[in-house]
Amino acid sequence: MTTLALRRSSGWITAAALLVLALALAGSAQAPAGTSVLPAGTLAPSDIQRATARRVGRILEEAHYSRAALDDRMSDVVYHRYLEFLDGQRSYFLASDIEEFNAYRLRFGDMIRTGDIDPAYLIFARFQQRNRERVQHAIELLKSEPDWTANESFEFDRLHAAWPVDQAAMDELWRKRVKNDALSLMLTGKTWPDAAEVLRKRYERVLKRVDQVTSEDVFEGLMNAYARAFDPHSSYFSPRSSEEYRIQMSLNYEGIGASLQVVDDYVTIMNVLEGGPAAAAGTLSTNDRIIGVGQGHEGPFTDVIGWRLDDVVQLIRGKAGTSVRLQVLPAGAAPGSPEKVMEFVRNKVTLEAQAAHKEVKTVARNGRTLKIGVITVPGFYQDIAAQNAGDQSYRSTTHDVLKLLRELKSENVEGLVLDLRGDGGGYLPEATALTGLFINHGPVVQLRDTAGRLEVLDDPEPAPAYDGPLAVLVDRLSASASEIFAGAIQDYHRGVILGQTTFGKGTVQNLVPLDRWSPKPVNGQLTVTIGKFYRVTGESTQHRGVEPDVPLASPLDIKEIGESALESALPWDRIAGVPFRMSAGTAAAPPVAALATEEDVRAQHDPDYRWLVSDIAAIDSVRGQHSVSLNLKARRDERARIEGERLARENSR
Repeated sequence: MTTLALRRSSGWITAAALLVLALALAGSAQAPAGTSVLPAGTLAPSDIQRATARRVGRILEEAHYSRAALDDRMSDVVYHRYLEFLDGQRSYFLASDIEEFNAYRLRFGDMIRTGDIDPAYLIFARFQQRNRERVQHAIELLKSEPDWTANESFEFDRLHAAWPVDQAAMDELWRKRVKNDALSLMLTGKTWPDAAEVLRKRYERVLKRVDQVTSEDVFEGLMNAYARAFDPHSSYFSPRSSEEYRIQMSLNYEGIGASLQVVDDYVTIMNVLEGGPAAAAGTLSTNDRIIGVGQGHEGPFTDVIGWRLDDVVQLIRGKAGTSVRLQVLPAGAAPGSPEKVMEFVRNKVTLEAQAAHKEVKTVARNGRTLKIGVITVPGFYQDIAAQNAGDQSYRSTTHDVLKLLRELKSENVEGLVLDLRGDGGGYLPEATALTGLFINHGPVVQLRDTAGRLEVLDDPEPAPAYDGPLAVLVDRLSASASEIFAGAIQDYHRGVILGQTTFGKGTVQNLVPLDRWSPKPVNGQLTVTIGKFYRVTGESTQHRGVEPDVPLASPLDIKEIGESALESALPWDRIAGVPFRMSAGTAAAPPVAALATEEDVRAQHDPDYRWLVSDIAAIDSVRGQHSVSLNLKARRDERARIEGERLARENSR
């Protein structure tokens, strides 16, 4: 996420932020909700939640960049987002349930305006009922061993499947689901009795979790259905989630340094935080799924499928210096695929660990030995407290990179690579200031707000600090401020962009507390998208990202990761460009097309690169699966084949 400008005041951003804050603090004139449709004994929204819903709806309609109204079209989008939040894999609701719920499909806009959100809680009550029924049925199925020789398959990816038409279809779906769960455990060496016992405990835990859901949990999911209907970066945080967000932003906790979220019963890695143990190890990736947690070097693994997120987080967190082991199902892998075991030493995520750092690499090319400096930039950071205290030497990305550039110059490097892979962004002023270290003074990025006001941000540096050969390395996780920097370097023809198409996040968010008087977010808080970035050429970085001049292979799947993979993402567009002068010496640089051709030829003869490409192809073939065999021998044979192919690729390097 790129945070609002903090060092160089932006007029329209300040105005937009004040508008959102005014809307958040404004009272609501609507009448309280009428008679409830909820059966006695079910979860219901509180009066405070009804009032908060009205406030959230008003902010989204009046302050969001898209200025979309919560009309019938948006009501339909919110409704389907809410169903996806509850039952994204279409494994609990029957088609008849959905037909019944459709009566509320076009009422979601009116519901949030009036605070009469009871129908959403009624839908949740039915989900809770179906959840209990399904899990109790699954436990019953464990009383008899399945037929492992039957040639049948299980469709594990049901995101676009039809809702089960009746109870018989639902029972058949769950028979296969339970069989696959057991088969996945048996592929690890467990016997049927052992697998059945593990699953019984897992399902009983899920059953218990169903009854632990609170009104706050339902409200958070509902408000996020509204926010995410506007765009994927607008979000509602409940009071509990607000505190978790505060802890992560302050970097004041001890763990492995990863953001987690429950997706279809799996605790899933959403982001690896730079400066933490997971980032340092380099083994954990976005969309990996945690299936077990073990304490210390040899502690037994606890199966965490179906656990509440809070409980899994508590297992992973712990005292700095202690070890935790994770059983991980890699991103995109089918159920029952070989899991990986990763061990991390818990530690604090600190600003120091996130700071830019350098190394010097020696490269042989065309009979010459070249010294190349590499500066890794994990994020666009700034020590705001030190700056506000008047400390002129406060830590920031630009200050640190400038220091590293001076050190590399003293080491007589002949070229520089700026590594922005995995850099998800940060403070906007650092993107413009860092760009200024490499270009002559000029515009870096354009910003447009909800009202259409436009502002151009120039780099604040009077002259470049480095004018030698430059390459910028990016991947699909390079986002926001990283894309502003890479786009400017590309537009100025100042350097060559290498790697993968970037994330495509070209929007600005504001964090809004939803409380009138309390200094703490007792009613939660909302992030709302209030602006959009544009390159100096007028093209948005939104949705399309920055295209590399020289593409390089990457295991990150563009179809699964990035803005274009997210629902309701704001579209790419273009505005008028602004005058700027390309960097001197551009004509003397090798043509990008020639560099790309040369790299392609080199890659064909590099055994490590060929191995990477073949490994990515193997991963992609697994990602493309949507179903798996339920024949035990066939699955064992497939697993042996995959392992044999992996070993063959390793041996061919």
